[in-house]
Amino acid sequence: MSEPLTALLEAIRACRACSDLPHGPGPVVQAGYGARLRIIGQAPGRKVHESRVPWDDPSGVRLRDWLGLSIDEFYDPENVAIIPMGFCYPGKASSGDNPPRSECAPLWHQRLMALLPNVSLTILIGHYAQGCYLGRNRKGSLEETVRAWRDYLPGGWLPLPHPSPRNRPWFARNPWFEAELVPEVRSVVRSLCFQERT
Repeated sequence: MSEPLTALLEAIRACRACSDLPHGPGPVVQAGYGARLRIIGQAPGRKVHESRVPWDDPSGVRLRDWLGLSIDEFYDPENVAIIPMGFCYPGKASSGDNPPRSECAPLWHQRLMALLPNVSLTILIGHYAQGCYLGRNRKGSLEETVRAWRDYLPGGWLPLPHPSPRNRPWFARNPWFEAELVPEVRSVVRSLCFQERT
């Protein structure tokens, strides 16, 4: 790992910009200079806040299955960079968790992206990541954006829904996603990010 990246990751993990968080700051991030796959999600949940391991929950199990990655592949920072929109657990809302804090992405994302020169594919999970990185190119709904994944792939983007168990109603309404798109996702991830490493 490059020294500038190591120093930046240390700074992110030590960040206390959001000291008013209900469970306190606890930034979670994973990145290595050689990473070819970048995952931009929402924010850590309570379980991840406690373990400090990204996607260390049922959502992570489903996400790894979607991507066709083993635990070892997923948690190797030289394979996969994991960068949430909000690095800390934002606390509980009346339904699910609070949105990711808005301070994080402007504070850290651009600096972090500049030190990941080998990324060939970025997975955008959920509407916060898609809104930030796709901007006006995002479709009118999450379903439309995910269905249009081929439109974004030439730019290195792949939009996905959040794999949370709370999203069961979305998966029930959109059975095409796991039946048709997930096999395509596995193929794209393997060919763009892992082909020379298998």
